[in-house]
Amino acid sequence: MCPGTPRAAPSQADGDSPSPLLPRCLTIAYLALILCASLHPFSGWRASGISPFVFLEAGWPRYWTLFDLSINVAAYIPFGFLLAQSLEHRAGRSRASLIASVSGAILSFAIESLQSYLPSRVPSNIDLLCNSLGACLGSISSLCCERFFLARVLRARQPLLFPVPYAEYGLILIGLWLLTQLSPETPLFGVGDLRHMLDISPALPYDAPSFFALETGITLCNTLAIGLIASIVFAGRRATPRALPRFFAVALSIRTLAAAALIEPGSALAWLTPGAGAGILLGGAALILALLPIRMRITVAGMALLTGTLLINLAPLNPYSVAALAAWRQGHFLNLNGLTRLVASLWPFPALIYLILLGRRL
Repeated sequence: MCPGTPRAAPSQADGDSPSPLLPRCLTIAYLALILCASLHPFSGWRASGISPFVFLEAGWPRYWTLFDLSINVAAYIPFGFLLAQSLEHRAGRSRASLIASVSGAILSFAIESLQSYLPSRVPSNIDLLCNSLGACLGSISSLCCERFFLARVLRARQPLLFPVPYAEYGLILIGLWLLTQLSPETPLFGVGDLRHMLDISPALPYDAPSFFALETGITLCNTLAIGLIASIVFAGRRATPRALPRFFAVALSIRTLAAAALIEPGSALAWLTPGAGAGILLGGAALILALLPIRMRITVAGMALLTGTLLINLAPLNPYSVAALAAWRQGHFLNLNGLTRLVASLWPFPALIYLILLGRRL
């Protein structure tokens, strides 16, 4: 092995059970997403003077739809599945499934009780029932999979993944970044905007030429940053020419479908502004840097991420983004809006920590 080459993951040939690290990481990440979506906006907490458990005695809600019930069930299916997978190595498959089902019900009960203290939330025993059912279905589906299914999938896809330290964390970061593309009001690929969390007004007034330049810079920096991170997680230099175009095609497809579904079909390509288009072209050209050694890629990705975060916090508000936000905040998408905006705001910071840890290990 050449000096500086990342050491490959241990082989399964010796009969050892696969590592459950990936299911554990995914479980923690999904738990955080549930908490963010269920307790957003994390403000206005107040005691109403009644028991937080009174929702258990409430009757069937007056207004409900099959969509609401389905979403509440579906939201907890991955949690039950992932938790059962992460517990299999210690508790056994049947016991892990039971623990995951009970844990999902307890989690939902705790969240519904906490929602009693949020004026923008209405706790519901129907939500508790649907969430518990979803966790149960997810844990049962884990019984139908091979032992440590997710770990085996990761090992089976080893030709796609580069054997660097913390590869699982890199996969989770990439998945969370793709989730941020569901937020149509943010600039294309833009992450790290903290102004709505800190209640800070834009530093610059809206002006078409300056907004074009800032939007180009934001898209360029974030294209370069996420592209280099993906090139590190994916299979090194050989896979970069094939993997990165496919990765960005998936990201742009998510962005397009989200805009069409959450706003209106006519807004499907509204993200393709002159600034975003220029940023994609320049960022794509800059991704020639993905052929650099891994340590240099880590440095460039960190610098691009910091620059993109600075630019997005300086940029004025886009009138289209304000209109898009007003449109998709309505109805069933309140939770999704809060979740995606929060993830988009905080994403650069765990990404920077990941790059620092990766650089130290290499």
